[in-house]
Amino acid sequence: MSRKPPAAKAPQRPPARPQGDLFRLDSPLTAEIRGERSLMAFPFFALAKNAWMKPLTYQANNVTIEVRPSASGVATIYDKEIVLYIASLMLAKIEVGESVTQDFVFTAHDLFTVTGANHSARSYGRLSEALERLQGTQIKTNIEAGGEGEEGFFSWLSEAKLHYSRTRGGERRLKAVKVRLCDWLFRAILLDRHVLDYAAAYFQLGPIERRIYEVARSSGEERLETDLATFRLQIGYQNPLANFRNALKQIAASDSIPDYRLELIEQEMEETDAPRRGRRSAPVQVVLTRRPPLLGTDDSGPGESPAG
Repeated sequence: MSRKPPAAKAPQRPPARPQGDLFRLDSPLTAEIRGERSLMAFPFFALAKNAWMKPLTYQANNVTIEVRPSASGVATIYDKEIVLYIASLMLAKIEVGESVTQDFVFTAHDLFTVTGANHSARSYGRLSEALERLQGTQIKTNIEAGGEGEEGFFSWLSEAKLHYSRTRGGERRLKAVKVRLCDWLFRAILLDRHVLDYAAAYFQLGPIERRIYEVARSSGEERLETDLATFRLQIGYQNPLANFRNALKQIAASDSIPDYRLELIEQEMEETDAPRRGRRSAPVQVVLTRRPPLLGTDDSGPGESPAG
């Protein structure tokens, strides 16, 4: 989906509006986009625009994640926009004292406006494909949510439906999207409240840039240093390390990560007695530094957003 800057936020949240006799809308979203910390910190989604058909795995520091594709592939970093939008709707309701359930109803128009997607027919088609991947992707993790763990697999959405009406000419017109959020993420948001806000520019970034921002934001550190191989694992990059290094060089040169500066620092190579064939690359240290706030802005640092 081509991107445009998200629209300005409305000053206050209007009441949910009736949509026929079937349901009431939870949109439009007037608060900022926020996400659960574990979804920021760990690579649950494929770094791809199109279908990714291979399983994803992550194992480090006593955390394990296994992601299995459905027939339509693994949910992608772009499909994740829908999950972030739903989480933000849920948090907005909590903060005004409304009761919340795992069911949410919203308009595609509002989703596209918030995430900066255009409102073309192709975007509506991609929305249907994204919902299918979110419902079909299977996730297994030992990360606990709301003080509870789960054995076995779950999907991001246990239910996803597009509700249409018919025009006089017989054309289908999308009225609303109805989804049911998985137990694991619902508990994490409702009970743990480990929630962080996202920069508005996040939706304009490419897949790797998005994950770099998320890793930096979820760390809570002003300066994050790690080696290239460890960072590749955190990002969830599936191609060779040399490719990852080249991609990071380009991103560092563009200086495009919101709120953070990315640097690659080559380490000095140790001399060895036995020469090796071919040219060996110097070890690389990845450094992410939080930018100082702009003058006139109220930036309290990388702490968590209040969630009630």
